[in-house]
Amino acid sequence: MEYVQERVTTLHALTDHRPDAPTDRAAVVVPMTEREYGTLAAERVLSTLETVDPARVIVPLRASPDRAGPFADWLDGFDLDVETLWCDGPELASLLEARGLDGDRGKGRDVWLALGRALDEEFVVVHDADTKTYSPAFVNRLLFPLGEGYAFSKGYYARVEDGSLYGRLFRLFFRPLVRALGDAAPGREPDVLAYLSAFRYALAGEFAATSELVSELRVQRGWGLEVGTLGEAFDRAGFADSAQVDLGSYEHDHRSVEGPTGLADMSRAVGEATLRAVEDAGVDVDYDGLAERYREAAETLVDGYATDAAFNGLSYDAADERSQVATYAEALGEPGPDTRLPAWRNAPVDPDEVFEAATADLDGARGGGTDGGTGAGGSPATDAGQTGPAPGED
Repeated sequence: MEYVQERVTTLHALTDHRPDAPTDRAAVVVPMTEREYGTLAAERVLSTLETVDPARVIVPLRASPDRAGPFADWLDGFDLDVETLWCDGPELASLLEARGLDGDRGKGRDVWLALGRALDEEFVVVHDADTKTYSPAFVNRLLFPLGEGYAFSKGYYARVEDGSLYGRLFRLFFRPLVRALGDAAPGREPDVLAYLSAFRYALAGEFAATSELVSELRVQRGWGLEVGTLGEAFDRAGFADSAQVDLGSYEHDHRSVEGPTGLADMSRAVGEATLRAVEDAGVDVDYDGLAERYREAAETLVDGYATDAAFNGLSYDAADERSQVATYAEALGEPGPDTRLPAWRNAPVDPDEVFEAATADLDGARGGGTDGGTGAGGSPATDAGQTGPAPGED
């Protein structure tokens, strides 16, 4: 039975126990895009949250004007205190521009807006909405360490689905990148790299934190959200106040490698966020030869994954994995301009102002929108062709 402790406290799902946790003092943030509208996965998440009964559920929503109103109406149909925060309306955009906060939109920017609204509660949980195996134990497990005095908690789980290994961006890009950075560091491994390495699924979208810590987080605007949050947690919580929890079985939607919302594009954001977190911690990154060191580390891991897959009777395409490594290597380089959103503690906008602007926008969308594509019988119709980044890694 596996119960090894990492340098951060590691809590294992050794039984099916659902631990007691302060759910009634927590806000749950569930970012969604219009592609989650009416899906079985999103409906399962929300229906399950009804049984958890957190203090609040905040859904930062990225959707077109004609879908935002019907989506919010659908969310209102659940027996939850749901606040729909439409992130794409004109009044909210004008407010953020006036305060110097305009810029690229993405999952991180949406979550940041919701985090400001969540600060009224003692604890904050963030998780994705595309989870096919969502369980009421997930929120309890994420919150349990906070009830025990920790400031930050992150979920982990094995990505084994359909007889194959997934979690490709973590396995094939993030893990070997951190290893390559450590190999290049003379002497003792820098603490920030040891911290990042301690998390068994650093790119998981599921984490919880005290509202005090949340108020101090600088947030990446896009796909670098998860690893960027880890970098901030290292600085503010460190090894002693951080934990990770086993969420057990967890199935996400999957992404292709190429394409405008594929893993190749995601790797660029993840790489920049990782390297910025390492530089923030005072590590002088040697960029000369970094891509080659990354390839070498990844090749070693691919050999290990192939053996592990064979040991478990799983299918494994080593040639395809090596091709992905070559693609991800092209994403490596010095980070560009720092476009992180500021910590809410000193942000130039108030969460109440965000709520008022987003509410006015949503009221306008509800007044002038269409039926949002509802299908026969009034049930929401999904649109698999919607573009734009959705929650989840791959």
